[in-house]
Amino acid sequence: MTTRAQGSQLMFVNTYHMVVNADLDVIENAGGLHKFINYKGPIITDSGGFQVFSMGHPDRNKTVLDHEATPIDNGDLDVRSLELTKRELKGMSGKQYPGSIESITDAGVAFRSYRNANRIVLTPESAIQFQKKLGADIIIPLDELPPYHMDIDRIKDSLHRTHHWEGMSLMEHLTDMRKQAIYAVIHGGIDMALRQMSVEYLSQLPFDGLAIGGSIGKDRDEMHDLLSKLMPMIDRARPNHLLGIGDLESLTRLVPLGIDTFDSSYPTRAARHGALILPDSTKFLITKQEYRAAYDEPLDRTCDCPTCANYSRAFLHHLFKSNEQIFYTLATQHNLRAMARIMENYRNRILANEL
Repeated sequence: MTTRAQGSQLMFVNTYHMVVNADLDVIENAGGLHKFINYKGPIITDSGGFQVFSMGHPDRNKTVLDHEATPIDNGDLDVRSLELTKRELKGMSGKQYPGSIESITDAGVAFRSYRNANRIVLTPESAIQFQKKLGADIIIPLDELPPYHMDIDRIKDSLHRTHHWEGMSLMEHLTDMRKQAIYAVIHGGIDMALRQMSVEYLSQLPFDGLAIGGSIGKDRDEMHDLLSKLMPMIDRARPNHLLGIGDLESLTRLVPLGIDTFDSSYPTRAARHGALILPDSTKFLITKQEYRAAYDEPLDRTCDCPTCANYSRAFLHHLFKSNEQIFYTLATQHNLRAMARIMENYRNRILANEL
């Protein structure tokens, strides 16, 4: 079952990992990502900045806490800060990448590839050039991801640098638009004055949409409070997008605020941990012993995905416990379909003026 058949309307492709692992010239010569991966729907790519800064920002390297925790979102991102008892919603990986970033200047960021230690320079212009080669429908300018704990003066410096980078990225895009839309990225950490400054500055520029990026809080409550104040500032004439958040609880709280689109690795990450999503925005763990003999029960009787049509909870439980790799494919297939149904329900409720 293809991603499109599961109800997905927009695919997010990570520019950072494409730059590190792929030959972008080959992809461009193949006709871009759509033809290279045989995907006929719209594609959005990011600048690569999030991954560079989240894995190696100098201001995160002071972290000493090292224990496992399950973040609410962002794939394998295990968020840590200098405040040892606190974790922000978006941030660095639980893995350590010492020396990943070599320099951060107004010209861009230089870092080492995690794959082969090659030096890569990411500039506002090259971030756009990479995305031109990939051929996405929506592209993102280069921005800096400052950590949650950074003091206000450094947040201000980071915001000014990000605005400079976004302006340079926009100018690069306008020289060769290729029918691509470009979204600005609103920053400012959790400081509402800086967020408002960012909205006002970026809204004056000819971006096609506005994305919300950067640190948005240490937990869902702080995130909800920030976005409750931020969303009324955003021009509704342009689409908006919340970067990197899309877990079930966050969607329940954030969709009513007027956020148009989300991106998240939550469905696939949940699947890797044996968590299966249900259409009522809940989930259950197939790892529990109670499913060991549930051989007449599909994951979800209301779901039309191939996993639910063909396999029982008992079989999926067996696959997970046996560490069979096919489990991750089957569980991911279901979770993507379940998430698409959840979002479809939100859209229908909005159209019916119920939300």
